[in-house]
Amino acid sequence: MSSHERVMPLASASDAKAEARPCAALPFAHASDWRHHARIEQRVAGQLLQTLLYEDVLPHGAVAESEAGGCGATIFFLTLGKRRYRVSGWRCHSFRLIRLEHSSLVVEEAEDDSVPVSLPQFLEDLETALGDVAIQPGFVDELTQTLIKDMQSSAWPVPCHASPQALDADALEQYFTDAHSYHPCYKSRLGFSLRDNQRYGPEFAQPLRVVWLAVPTRLAHRGATDGLALAERIAQEAGPQVMASLDDYLARRQMVRDDVVLMPVHPWQWENALVAALYPELARGEVALLGEGGTTYTAQQSIRTLAPQDTQQPYLKLAMSMTNTSSTRILARHTVTNAPVITEWLQRLIATDETASAAGLVILGEVAGVALDERAFPDARYHDVYGKVGAIWRQNIDEFLQDGERAVPFNGLSQFTRDAEGMPVSPFIAPWVEHHGLDAWTRQLVHVATWPIIHLLFAEGVGMESHGQNIVVIHRDGWPLRVALKDFHDGVRFSPSHLARPELAPDLEPVPERHAALNRNSFIVTDDPHAVRDYSCDAFFFIALAEMAIFLQRHFGLQESRFWAMAADAIKAYQRAHPQHAERYRCFDVFAPWWEVEALTRRRLFGDDTPQIKHVPNPLAAFAPGKEAAC
Repeated sequence: MSSHERVMPLASASDAKAEARPCAALPFAHASDWRHHARIEQRVAGQLLQTLLYEDVLPHGAVAESEAGGCGATIFFLTLGKRRYRVSGWRCHSFRLIRLEHSSLVVEEAEDDSVPVSLPQFLEDLETALGDVAIQPGFVDELTQTLIKDMQSSAWPVPCHASPQALDADALEQYFTDAHSYHPCYKSRLGFSLRDNQRYGPEFAQPLRVVWLAVPTRLAHRGATDGLALAERIAQEAGPQVMASLDDYLARRQMVRDDVVLMPVHPWQWENALVAALYPELARGEVALLGEGGTTYTAQQSIRTLAPQDTQQPYLKLAMSMTNTSSTRILARHTVTNAPVITEWLQRLIATDETASAAGLVILGEVAGVALDERAFPDARYHDVYGKVGAIWRQNIDEFLQDGERAVPFNGLSQFTRDAEGMPVSPFIAPWVEHHGLDAWTRQLVHVATWPIIHLLFAEGVGMESHGQNIVVIHRDGWPLRVALKDFHDGVRFSPSHLARPELAPDLEPVPERHAALNRNSFIVTDDPHAVRDYSCDAFFFIALAEMAIFLQRHFGLQESRFWAMAADAIKAYQRAHPQHAERYRCFDVFAPWWEVEALTRRRLFGDDTPQIKHVPNPLAAFAPGKEAAC
């Protein structure tokens, strides 16, 4: 691009669709767009209150509803200034988690005078109660934007599916819209306008195409499990028009293909972050915008991971300078560098382990990555370019499915089917549970989900950040067969001295000091085996399995203690079958009475200067080997 050429935002495939629908281009233009306001305001305030109670931020009272004729539920009370907040909920067996019935949240301003909750008033009352601790303005913005974005998506027409259980995994990524059930900023998407949210939010399932940049090699990094495959993949996904633009660019600059790296960029990132960040290089023609690629994608639940439509091409994960669930979704160079290295390591561990290989342990490998190299820019521009351009290619789940098999995101198993108004109808898994039987289906799910997590931990010494969004359940007619794990570029943790095969340990790009200073929890290598164990336990047991246990009790009547007995049975069966790992069973003791988990809301309120953690009672402890427990 010459210095006098203008850089213009590219129109996406969804623009024409939005322009053809005037009401869609103007969210909240109709009264019906606000019909979900009260329900969602209660949810946002309720999820915030839920975390405040569970993380012991404020004192509160509670009384069992059974005292007033209820059955096992609890009424929670919290006094903030002149107002008392009252809500029904449950203090669960699973880690003593608190779950609230958001629709029951009311404010008592005077005796016998209850009014609906107001999020701004709740935040004002909360700040008064916290005293010297001021709520960060960014946190307030996240909560407000979550309310607005969730209202917008709730007003969007829900596609009618007679049997959503038959949808493929990528379609289900758009079908499941509930998002994070614990984090109060579950749909904040800071940086997105309402139109951006409609164009790029997964609930809206709008097609999009990425844009491509030509970046000189001196400003870039690239890596892959197979370098030739990376070059071929880029050429295929970029399409003939982008490749023709690249040839013109190379001819004008008198360069050859090896002098540049092709980088895919999310169209939102181009329009909102990159022109300002890279304008010196764009103006000089060093970095060139080559145009829209030929592959059409839709967004997955994480927003920045894109699924190709009607193809088995890899998923594409892109850097985005937007914030969701309190995390900015950039892709740092060191994580892009490490992604294929970690993939090769995990694949080698599986291929050379008879047990894992025979069991068909599936990982969705991150097979390639490209990124801008912030070290090649002046130090004054570090924050402008760090993590702003990056891409990771991940294997498609369809590569691993056999005839008759389908896949579903694990976190979708605890969601509901919905009617045309977007209201919940029945549990998504209801037909499967009815067909296979509650006890048999649950035991099989727990077995197939738990096995790979504990095998990598016990047999290899590797902790996995496998929460519900990072696990894909492969099933046949609803019967769980195995799971696929994903998201490894910053989602594994190990202690070199506690690896079963340290000679195979990957040679990783270290975490830059500036990155570590901003996020103390972002590390892969540690010398603390408890940090490895807790990494797996926090994500998998505390988040993924606990959510499932609570859901099954509330909607199917399966006692949580029964669920955890099944999980303990699966772990102990593995340990009996593999006595050679006995030392690691003690080192990574998943039956320990207490675990350490991250306190998400405390981090947002009080910062990271002091680690914000909570010690939680382990529901597996009652079933430790040598102990007997009633179910």
